[in-house]
Amino acid sequence: MAVNYSAKEEADGHPSGGVGVPGGGAVGGSGGGGAVKTRKPDNTAFKQQRLPAWQPILTAGTVLPAFFIIGLIFIPIGIGIFVTSNNIREYEIDYTGTEPSSPCYKCLNVSWDSNPCTCTINFTLEQSFESNVFMYYGLSNFYQNHRRYVKSRDDSQLNGDNSSLLNPSKECEPYRTNEDKPIAPCGAIANSMFNDTLELYRVENDTRTPIPLIKKGIAWWTDKNVKFRNPTGDGNNLTALFQGTTKPINWPKPVYMLDPEPDNNGFINEDFIVWMRTAALPTFRKLYRLIERRDSLQPTLQAGTYSLDIAYNYPVHSFDGRKRMILSTISWMGGKNPFLGIAYITVGSICFFLGVVLLIIHHKYGNRNTSADIPN
Repeated sequence: MAVNYSAKEEADGHPSGGVGVPGGGAVGGSGGGGAVKTRKPDNTAFKQQRLPAWQPILTAGTVLPAFFIIGLIFIPIGIGIFVTSNNIREYEIDYTGTEPSSPCYKCLNVSWDSNPCTCTINFTLEQSFESNVFMYYGLSNFYQNHRRYVKSRDDSQLNGDNSSLLNPSKECEPYRTNEDKPIAPCGAIANSMFNDTLELYRVENDTRTPIPLIKKGIAWWTDKNVKFRNPTGDGNNLTALFQGTTKPINWPKPVYMLDPEPDNNGFINEDFIVWMRTAALPTFRKLYRLIERRDSLQPTLQAGTYSLDIAYNYPVHSFDGRKRMILSTISWMGGKNPFLGIAYITVGSICFFLGVVLLIIHHKYGNRNTSADIPN
């Protein structure tokens, strides 16, 4: 049966006449009594796009003050941040040992399973470090941000779950088990933990005085008290708690022998916790020790000669990496980083310069009559 209806009725979504369907009457017809179907949106302000709109009118009276205000605010802030950053004392030593003249050159080809190699580097601080000093170790060309590397851990195991301790996550492969025993802690991150030992000495009249290095308080509070936990049980007997597990392949000793102090041993060892917080860039530094100021009348580290004793255990030559030791103070804005101050000064200067240019243009051309003369 042929059905004819007008183009207008088709555009409205329904014909005026009924259409026969098998087993039923007419659909959409004027006499069928059915609901009229239409594609027309509801008559609301949102669907009909009648919502009120606000569009700023950019005039010289609004744009020019904005440029000058941004410039006058950003430039002083940038100068303050830049000066604060430059006042931070920082001293860095590269002890990779790639140069034949370096005292650590003999340790360059050390491997995970070789005997520890020791070397000593003497250096001189030209300026005193007044406030508390933070000792960092730095690594270069080490990609802790690799996707497989970041996933290679078991957070349930690190949080003290006993079942995960003996049955680690498959994400830890190939560092999940060793010799049919579960690895604790498992994964590539833990397996590659930094294990050089750094000791600092003050040298005066051929006498070496050790500088006290504090190993606690270097990890985030949330990591130390929330994210990392030893297995439940007798906390004073970690050997029994980790029974049935084995150490990571590259570690010289198991996790329950990281430190003789019970509150800094096992999964809650702060050196281990700091390492497990992966870095975002291939060149990074991690906090190693704290040097507290003990005498308010004396600087923390006086200007003079010092020596750094290094137990060189961590191999980096195979992937062209570099190792550094950094001594640094901090300020209210953190460590030394001049980029933020330079960025503020640059943006403020550009805005102030553009404000001056636009002001000159507006003063020169703003009063010109731009209306076109219409001939009669």
